[in-house]
Amino acid sequence: MKRIHSVVWKENKLYVAKALEVEIASQGKSQKEALDNLKEALELYFEDQAKIELTPVSKPKLQDLSIQVNA
Repeated sequence: MKRIHSVVWKENKLYVAKALEVEIASQGKSQKEALDNLKEALELYFEDQAKIELTPVSKPKLQDLSIQVNA
């Protein structure tokens, strides 16, 4: 059993769920559906891998950033 952190947000009418340790994301009509779909996508992604290597993430914190963009 592996523990993977995820973040969920709403984009228009759908929720997006993204794993932090690997570049995998999914979506759904609710947060639960998005997370269920992410779990399924992760299980399929790791299904045929003998060794699972995850980027370590410790105590993730959501932060806002302000950036300067020249148009």
